[in-house]
Amino acid sequence: MQSDANIIARCKKQDRIAQKALYEKYAPLFYTICLRYIKNTTEAEDLLVESFFKIFSKIDQYKGDGSFEGWMKRIVINESLMRIRKNNNLNLHVDIEKAYELKDEAKALSNIQYDEIIALIDELPTGYRTVFNLYVIEGYKHREIAEQLNISINTSKSQLILAKKKLALLYKKKHNHLNNFEDIG
Repeated sequence: MQSDANIIARCKKQDRIAQKALYEKYAPLFYTICLRYIKNTTEAEDLLVESFFKIFSKIDQYKGDGSFEGWMKRIVINESLMRIRKNNNLNLHVDIEKAYELKDEAKALSNIQYDEIIALIDELPTGYRTVFNLYVIEGYKHREIAEQLNISINTSKSQLILAKKKLALLYKKKHNHLNNFEDIG
């Protein structure tokens, strides 16, 4: 197994074998990220390819400061956000007065499986899903989200609160449906 440093050096020389090795190593992780933002699998695959094209074309800009995986991940996330902005209206406009009235009442759900939470996140509207992914999964701050999406910090905060509430409702709805189904049998 080649080190990332070796693969990076070879990719900077446009070595196709090294590019393939890099793609094969990171494509599964980055495809998962693409799917968190773009629900359509074909579109997520296209986004993955576009992200790797950008990684390969900008690899000379990576100077070795920080994690190479983190550098690539940021490109994938930025490409995802550009795709969302290009194709969707994020519906991220909230009255400022209402944003202050919202309270974060959604509680963390215990014993929930990874696949189940990802499926629930996929059911969120684009704006909720995008802010939730950026804040909860990627670890962005509301200020960064606001800058990335060209929204206010309060809108970012309210979208997160609404996303959590919607997730809780979706979870309850799914589990009540399952409980009702079990009662029928």
